[in-house]
Amino acid sequence: MPKSAAKVRLVVLDRDGVINRESSDFVKSAAEWQALDGSIKAIAALTKGGFRVAVASNQSGLARGLFDYGALYAMHEKMRNLVAAAGGRIDHIAICPHGPDDDCDCRKPRPGLLLQVGEQFGVDMTDVPFIGDSVRDLEAAVAAGSRPILVRSGNGRSAEKDLPPALRSVEVYDDLPAAAAVLLAE
Repeated sequence: MPKSAAKVRLVVLDRDGVINRESSDFVKSAAEWQALDGSIKAIAALTKGGFRVAVASNQSGLARGLFDYGALYAMHEKMRNLVAAAGGRIDHIAICPHGPDDDCDCRKPRPGLLLQVGEQFGVDMTDVPFIGDSVRDLEAAVAAGSRPILVRSGNGRSAEKDLPPALRSVEVYDDLPAAAAVLLAE
């Protein structure tokens, strides 16, 4: 009998405000990229719990000329190295390099980044958890058919106060470690 393919357990994370500190001036270098308390261990726990971990992040600082791809890759290398040192792994990073006025399909709240992640892993994004800290993250999750999860870190506290009626029933947790604990217990 042929082996049946195991279903991929996938979780998608926003980056700024979920994994690392948010900055109104943009995070522009590896030196400015600072992990939030517990986020690296939470990613490692998800990996050890059998999840594949992807990141989906708007990075309009590229379009704005605030940093270049070399700086972005250095930030991501730092993030991946920290996660690896904790025993975890980030399997894929999808970014939107466009500005807010570029009318692209990949900039959240549109679902393009999440759909790219689904293609990368060969999975339908229906009910795949997407953890973010903004209304646009939640809207992207809904548009992709994914499971929207809001964390209060980053911009999450203000987003929680401003949730539109259609999003008021989403799951809300204090931070990535709290959300990861729920996913791991399921």
